[in-house]
Amino acid sequence: MTHGEGCACGGNLIDVHAHFLPPCYADALAKAGMTTLDGGFPVPAWSAEMALGMMDRQGIAAAVISLSSPSTHFLPEDRKGALCREVNEAGAALVRAHPSRFGFLASLPLPDVAAALEEIRFAFDRLGVEGVILETNINGEYLGSPRFAPVFAELNRRKATVFLHPTSPACFDQLALGRPAPLLEFPLDTTRSVVDLLYSRRLQLNPDMKVIVPHGGAALPVLIARIAAFANLPFLNPRPSSEQEVFETLERLYYDVALSTHPIPFAALRRIAPIGQILFGSDWPFTPEFIVERNLSMLDGAEGLSESDARAIARENAGRVFPRLAKLAAGR
Repeated sequence: MTHGEGCACGGNLIDVHAHFLPPCYADALAKAGMTTLDGGFPVPAWSAEMALGMMDRQGIAAAVISLSSPSTHFLPEDRKGALCREVNEAGAALVRAHPSRFGFLASLPLPDVAAALEEIRFAFDRLGVEGVILETNINGEYLGSPRFAPVFAELNRRKATVFLHPTSPACFDQLALGRPAPLLEFPLDTTRSVVDLLYSRRLQLNPDMKVIVPHGGAALPVLIARIAAFANLPFLNPRPSSEQEVFETLERLYYDVALSTHPIPFAALRRIAPIGQILFGSDWPFTPEFIVERNLSMLDGAEGLSESDARAIARENAGRVFPRLAKLAAGR
């Protein structure tokens, strides 16, 4: 299976939503007895060679890799920091080995705020990461929690890129209906987390971060008017200052299109986000390659999408978020 030749996006895609499972992480999952994740989703195989092969077949010039769910949150709190450090050093090593093909988003050992702040310093100042990835909740505590305010303040000070990634909610066993979390609870938890960031004013108070919301904004395009309307209720405090603030705040976030270029969700996303805020994402290897290819084919055939729009989504928008990768990808 191949993609890229003759497509509207012109190849040379920058994939902002790709995952890796370095040996240190795969070993930690195995030692914890985790052969499946988030309600039964199989742990996929991963290697740098497999990733590069998939990228070459699909016309992906560069990919920004990160840990997927459950990150390090399956470990006791006092063991998360060590695994985050190993994973972050493994990601940096992969970038050093293939600097024109990979970028890396660091994981943080939340909910330990002091340790997370130290890992931010190490990741940015020593490893030179492209940004950080945050799971949508930390063992049931959402990102708008006052406890996490110093983390967002530091990320904002650094004008960092922050990728939100869904994970299972704390009450997943009661909600799952025997099905894995990526089917339904992942997009719902993404939506819940963004609403929490809006209503806690964490996004509004930290406007210099570049925040990427995955999977076409999850349920935000469908629920945006309802989310905005509740800003009028005086008994909700804190809350957005107005309905308009909700629309304006969501409009300045970035959104990847992993699993989201079907005409229905893609059209909905375009109603809440300008083309300049939409990015390509594969979600590989948790999304099989044949679905990545199908997602790309639907993007090529999207109604009303010009060639310049397709190129913007494929790589040019990502170039503003990840300028190092854009420069290298342009030379391929």
